[in-house]
Amino acid sequence: MAKVITNNIRKLRFEHQEMTQQKLADSVSVSRQTIVAIEKGKYSPSLEVAFKIADLFEQPISQVFTYQEDH
Repeated sequence: MAKVITNNIRKLRFEHQEMTQQKLADSVSVSRQTIVAIEKGKYSPSLEVAFKIADLFEQPISQVFTYQEDH
């Protein structure tokens, strides 16, 4: 079975004063469309962007992104 990358970005944004996708995008220097695609699992971020997102939310990267079997 294939593995996929999933994420908790939407939940983390909500827990951080309902941060907008645009504010997150601006904070990590990507477009809002990139954040939308990452949240939907349609695009995997670069390692640098993944670490920037985790750092912004003060979470270990493993709490933001997971690599697991596709169900």
